[in-house]
Amino acid sequence: MLDVFSPTRTIALLAAVAFTVAACSSDDPAASPASATTESPTTESPTIDAPTTDAPTTDAPTPDAPTTTDAPTTTEQATTTTIDAAALADAYEAPGPYPVGVTTVSVDNGIQVEVWYPAVEGSEGTDTYDVRDFTAPAIRAILTADVPATFTSAAARDAAVADGEFPVVLNSHGFSGIRVGSTFLTAHLASWGIIVVSPDHPTRDLYHSVAQITPDVVTEPVDDLLASLDMITARSTTVGDVFEGHVDVDRVGALGHSAGGGTILAAAADPRIDGYVSMASGLLGDTDPALLPDKPSFFLAGALDQVISTDRTRDAFLAVPAPSLYWSIGGVGHNGFDDFCTFGDGKGIIGIAEASGLGGLLDSMPQFRSLGEDGCVAPAAPVQTTFPIIQHAVTAWFQQLFGNDKTPQGLGPEVSDSYSEQITIEVR
Repeated sequence: MLDVFSPTRTIALLAAVAFTVAACSSDDPAASPASATTESPTTESPTIDAPTTDAPTTDAPTPDAPTTTDAPTTTEQATTTTIDAAALADAYEAPGPYPVGVTTVSVDNGIQVEVWYPAVEGSEGTDTYDVRDFTAPAIRAILTADVPATFTSAAARDAAVADGEFPVVLNSHGFSGIRVGSTFLTAHLASWGIIVVSPDHPTRDLYHSVAQITPDVVTEPVDDLLASLDMITARSTTVGDVFEGHVDVDRVGALGHSAGGGTILAAAADPRIDGYVSMASGLLGDTDPALLPDKPSFFLAGALDQVISTDRTRDAFLAVPAPSLYWSIGGVGHNGFDDFCTFGDGKGIIGIAEASGLGGLLDSMPQFRSLGEDGCVAPAAPVQTTFPIIQHAVTAWFQQLFGNDKTPQGLGPEVSDSYSEQITIEVR
């Protein structure tokens, strides 16, 4: 087991994380900023046994058994603990051993897909996107301010794929999101030997949702995601394709933020998907528990999230089949799980709009302002200091799911010493 995920640890960890601008769950009408609650997450920390150092299994991230011998149900209390940063081992917060490659491809219906992957040794370069380029022309024309609107990652565009077969993670963005919107995390996963496949969702992406444009291709987001899996699978067996022989289709996970969390819950019913990570998301109000995928899962919540409350995320964690893991991270709002808070001098797209003279318009749209700023402004911690927590947690979980860990991996003091907020962990 990964020590950082073990319910048999009483660890104290200091952290703070800030969440993603890719927004409220359009898959769920109840997920609007107006309906989010502000209740604090549970902070109960019972005494738990000493940590185990057993190596993880290669099947799935099944946590150590709770003290009870009965399987937990949705009405039973999960095992809760906190983490002590000083007690933890090395972290996945640093880039992994592979250079990163990135390419833009399309599925059969023309929807674009971004793919990050381990690149051959010696691959060098950076890749930059401008968030304004993902807006409709009429919107792009008025976002004229000279403020930060780009995100740059260490990735070589169209580099050759490294030798070997690599597992796949499907990534689903949220409402008003973009396929590259969590590059801080998707490129990081690629550096640790994972191919990340991230499609646009035209029915809810930034381009169409802000301008209220009906997309040319109207598809369900779950279909976008599974079409992307079909695409990378086909390319892995196509003679001469850059991905030929490099995709391990027997090891597939899914990652989603906000509305993307609902998308991956639906996608995880596909037998090809082994497990999933849901960030700042919850269940739809009419979800039938019998339809929830019986797969390992990891739910992350931001304690300051005013869009999707920690209670909603925790309720989803309690509802899905075990094994499941829940983290509530102090100092984090909704927009800490993507790159957007790095724009607009730390205020996200709202900062770009204000600097472009649109402050009065934003004042007349308070819900849009609160959504865009959530996790980007005080009291949220700066995302530059909290990204490493998310990078570590998500990477470590997928490394365990895919059987890549040989020794327990925790969060090292070089990361945690910078944080002053608590992470609450629950395991079922």
